[in-house]
Amino acid sequence: MGKEDAELSLAKRSYRIAKEEGNRQEEARWANSIGNILKNRGEYVEALRWLRLDYHVTLKHLSVKQLLPTCQSLGEVLLCLERFKDALVYQKKHLELAKDSGDLVEQQRASTQLGRTYHEMFLRSSDDHISIRNAKKYFRSAMQLAQTLKDSAPMGESSFLNEYIDAFNNIGMLEFDIDNLEEAKDTLIKGLEICDEEEIPEDNASRSRLHHNLGNVYTELRKWDKAKDHIEKDILICKKIKHCQGEAKGYINLGELHYRVQKYDEARICYNKGLHLAKSLEDEDALVEQIKENINVVEEAIKVMNALRNEEQNLKKNARSLVAARGSPGERNCLLNHNRSLDLLIEKAGIILAWPKHLEFAKQKKTVAAELHDKEKLSDSFLVIGESYQKLRNFSKALKWYKKSWQMYKAIGNMEGQALAKINIGAVFDCNGDWTGALNAYEEGYRIALGANLPSVQLTALENMHYSHMIRFDNTHEARQLQLLIDELKQSNDGKLEAQKTGAECCSETDTEGENCSIACSSPLKSILNAYETQSNPIEEINDDIPLITIFNECKQSSKLESIIVPEKSNALSHSKLVSPKIQEGSSGTVVGRKRIRLVLSDDEDNEAQTDVGCSRRDIENYGGEGIDTSGGSVLCKRSPVAVMKASGCPTNSYNPINLEESMCSYRAGSSGKLALQNARDALSGGSKCIYDAAETLSHRDFTAHSGSHALADKLKRYITFRINNDLVRVKDGFLLSDDNLTIESLKAQLACLYFLQLPAEKRIKGLLPILKQLQISERIFESPEEFGCLDLLESVVVEVLISGWIHKPIMKLYVDCCEDLTEVPDLKLLTRLYNLEVSEDEVIASDCELQDVSITPLLNALSARGTISMLNLSHNLLGNVTVEKLQKILNSSGQNYGDLSLDLHCNRFGATSLFQICECPVLFERLVMLNISGNRLTDSCGYYISTILKSCRALYSLNIERCCISSRTIEMISDAIHDKSTLSKLWIGHNDNILGNAIISLLSKLGTLPRFSELSLSGLKLSKTVVDHLCQLVKTISLSGLMLSGTSLGTGGALPLTEAFLSESCELVKFDLSSCGLSPNYFSQLSTNDLLGGISEVNLGGNNITQEVNYLTI
Repeated sequence: MGKEDAELSLAKRSYRIAKEEGNRQEEARWANSIGNILKNRGEYVEALRWLRLDYHVTLKHLSVKQLLPTCQSLGEVLLCLERFKDALVYQKKHLELAKDSGDLVEQQRASTQLGRTYHEMFLRSSDDHISIRNAKKYFRSAMQLAQTLKDSAPMGESSFLNEYIDAFNNIGMLEFDIDNLEEAKDTLIKGLEICDEEEIPEDNASRSRLHHNLGNVYTELRKWDKAKDHIEKDILICKKIKHCQGEAKGYINLGELHYRVQKYDEARICYNKGLHLAKSLEDEDALVEQIKENINVVEEAIKVMNALRNEEQNLKKNARSLVAARGSPGERNCLLNHNRSLDLLIEKAGIILAWPKHLEFAKQKKTVAAELHDKEKLSDSFLVIGESYQKLRNFSKALKWYKKSWQMYKAIGNMEGQALAKINIGAVFDCNGDWTGALNAYEEGYRIALGANLPSVQLTALENMHYSHMIRFDNTHEARQLQLLIDELKQSNDGKLEAQKTGAECCSETDTEGENCSIACSSPLKSILNAYETQSNPIEEINDDIPLITIFNECKQSSKLESIIVPEKSNALSHSKLVSPKIQEGSSGTVVGRKRIRLVLSDDEDNEAQTDVGCSRRDIENYGGEGIDTSGGSVLCKRSPVAVMKASGCPTNSYNPINLEESMCSYRAGSSGKLALQNARDALSGGSKCIYDAAETLSHRDFTAHSGSHALADKLKRYITFRINNDLVRVKDGFLLSDDNLTIESLKAQLACLYFLQLPAEKRIKGLLPILKQLQISERIFESPEEFGCLDLLESVVVEVLISGWIHKPIMKLYVDCCEDLTEVPDLKLLTRLYNLEVSEDEVIASDCELQDVSITPLLNALSARGTISMLNLSHNLLGNVTVEKLQKILNSSGQNYGDLSLDLHCNRFGATSLFQICECPVLFERLVMLNISGNRLTDSCGYYISTILKSCRALYSLNIERCCISSRTIEMISDAIHDKSTLSKLWIGHNDNILGNAIISLLSKLGTLPRFSELSLSGLKLSKTVVDHLCQLVKTISLSGLMLSGTSLGTGGALPLTEAFLSESCELVKFDLSSCGLSPNYFSQLSTNDLLGGISEVNLGGNNITQEVNYLTI
């Protein structure tokens, strides 16, 4: 501080001398220097006074050009003080002066500052569509200018390199704030790569900001080790360059990271370090108070964790009581107590963001609900399981359970549950990037809530719809209309909303039972939310000592009860920012609004600090939104989320990417694979009947997930026994409910696979599997898996399985044998895929089995032993280049040099070099007819390989390279590779970045020379008028059967001539996709619907501003 005081004193002395001498230029310069010194020390008010002196002196006595640095400094300080309108005045003046003088350097700085200001305005608003638009515009402009300045610098110099790197930081954080986490990560990593390429010193402030923000992104992605690594690097750099504020905020981030993984002692240490640093700064009271608030939240979280542990002990006692009460009249009462205990645990786990625990308790709740034969509780448990998986960022499983909950709510007629499930399904779609699907789900949820007169659910759905239109689709008109509807609903239904939150319908099937009927309500969120603080209001008593099977068999038509529950709530703070329709964190897990709570702090060289925090009433009910973290760099940062807990009663939370664990067939427990199969064979050899325990043989994750981890759980296992060809197969109760496809046909397929697994090697040698006709007990035939819930599993019931025939599946036999050789447990999901009765022996479907390069080894070995194959589908797995390398060797060694071969490899982790393996496989030159490699990050590195495939694979007629991160360069190489003798007839190149119109035009010209070409997808690309004109010409040249242009922003002006071109030609277009193309009602006013239907078989017009009646037309 002594050096800084000396620097300030010297500057003030120089200012006084210049003023006394009348040297206006020096007077202004020193006033500006003093203002910047004070700004860097965090004394913003005093800094503003000196900078205004600089401005007035410059304006009165100096040239206009010299106002550039003055306007920049004033804009920065006013931004720090959150006076955004005043900041915009000076920043726009700065940009205007820079443009007038042709100064690219100042234009870049002004654009950066304008982007930051609009970004901050966006963070503090729920419906500021203009601000997010302007933030994007100015940040992108700043990056382009920075790149221009960097490229024009003399050789050997790194002029303006830091600004260029900071531009990546700004855009990365903007992507982060609109929940595009993967894009944010890629952008920030690109910034670090540039630092390495340009040999930027390790102790550089730009590196610090990138590490800071990457720490935030990885925290949201639940990649804890990477997050910690980047945060610690940020702290180390700030310490070395003596950036005290940045170091303090680095410790806030580290404290938040520890908080999210329930390491509260470490979190307290980090926050205390940050507090000590923050107290050493001037005008940083907000930062100090924030850290103190975070420390208080950690203390509260410790109390919740202790309460959770105590409740876990209570759960164990309940479990012991339940074992003792099995088969007695008190069993039902014990189950209800067990359910209440689980509700408390689920709520507490949600409060402290312990999502693995949350999932464990939710699955146990599902098991209890199934034993109670209570569909209401079962529906709630499905919803909570879906929430757990969503917070763990396992979106595929989250979607699966949300759909289950929706189906169950629909079956029992619970309209609120249906609406909430639909909204949550939309949130998962949004997380996965399916924005159209998300919007459709929100709209469906709104329609259901509107029909059921549920104002609070309507509001949540409307807010999510508003977010989708504003952020995802940039649809200003729709966003404004929805905002008006939201405001109107809030004003007209304040009383109704409050009443709905304090009272709920109770189902006679769930809420009139047990000691406290108000704990579980018909609302899927209140069965958990009200478990912590409820008031007993028994209206009707039911004898808890009635046996379970008796109650289950009774007619459940009793009237619904009203239960008034008024949980205590904290006061909500003001709204701060609209970010995402993602489900808010919390144990309720049912409805979440789109808003996340934000506190914005600065961590760049300008040392800004903001303290705006927001939490809606809905946010409080759902324990807030996770995503409040600190961020740095040129984009202002957000604070740690844990600080919200004190104000709102709810902490904030995060998400995790797709589960990267190995699939079932890579699960190892010594030699469990061989032992399990051998045990089955030994049992079979001892007599005519074999009892095959599926729960013990296959992966524990699928068969024991709902039984708990304690030894006591083994006593609670209940099974359904199936008799297949005089052999018995036992399946754990609850496995049927957790199956991917709740249909009787999928159950038959799994039973056939389980039966095959228990056969000895000598009986498996032929590869024959049974075709199951029906499942029955006596005269009762089961039509759906849910019907097995009606069985009294305490009795020894055996389900008879009738066999209608046998089918030859040699690939399954080889796969099981290879698993045995490698001591791997066969993957039941993969076996079910291979059992598919609708495909031939030469077709192998192994999609969506969570296979990785290691766990797919038994299947590849089986394919190698099999030799012949005509179709291989490995889509939607986690496979990498190693798998393609192995596959190439298998095909080369197969000896099959003729016959069509289709490869479906989309949605994996393949890189460009995976295509190199195809180029090096001569067998594919003659055999490959279809290649789908979409959804893999191939980049432009794949251009040469794809062109080689097009030239060499003479039979190739279908190629799909959508969503592969390719640009114009690759498209141009594809165009060059296409020749007039090519057999290509189908091509998908949509949803790729930076594909220019010239490249598309060149491609269309080449496609017009192919006599067999019939189907083209350009979805997601931006098509100019010139491109549309060439498309019309292509339509007139060749006969297309399919044209997909979804999301191309054609507008009515582009779609109309294209449609007319189809109708004017003799081609029979089967599919025409114009969804989300910005079409208006004029599209139909200028074109006869009858003509459209008469010329095209299927037209998709969803996502356009047209009437619902014509959104999707099909003949």
